[in-house]
Amino acid sequence: MQQEEIELNSPPVFEIGQKVRVKKLIKNDGTFPGREIGEVLARIGDVGYVASIGTFLQAYYIYAVHFLDTGYIIGCRKRELESAEEISYESNATGK
Repeated sequence: MQQEEIELNSPPVFEIGQKVRVKKLIKNDGTFPGREIGEVLARIGDVGYVASIGTFLQAYYIYAVHFLDTGYIIGCRKRELESAEEISYESNATGK
């Protein structure tokens, strides 16, 4: 069995307040109260904001992401997220 990297050896990839996008379907694994196990909580492309950062099993960062459309705050792993913040290449090129 291949061992995953210990994320806590590096700083978090995302910051509190950062806009992020879901890269994979997220279903309730039984840890989201008030929803059935297996119920879809976030779909690919849904956008939210990192509300807090915790850890799991002394190895992984868990990003609590607040999805404004549903009001859900869902714990996500790094592999489930990507940055959704747009970089303005034009303003960087002109120094503005």
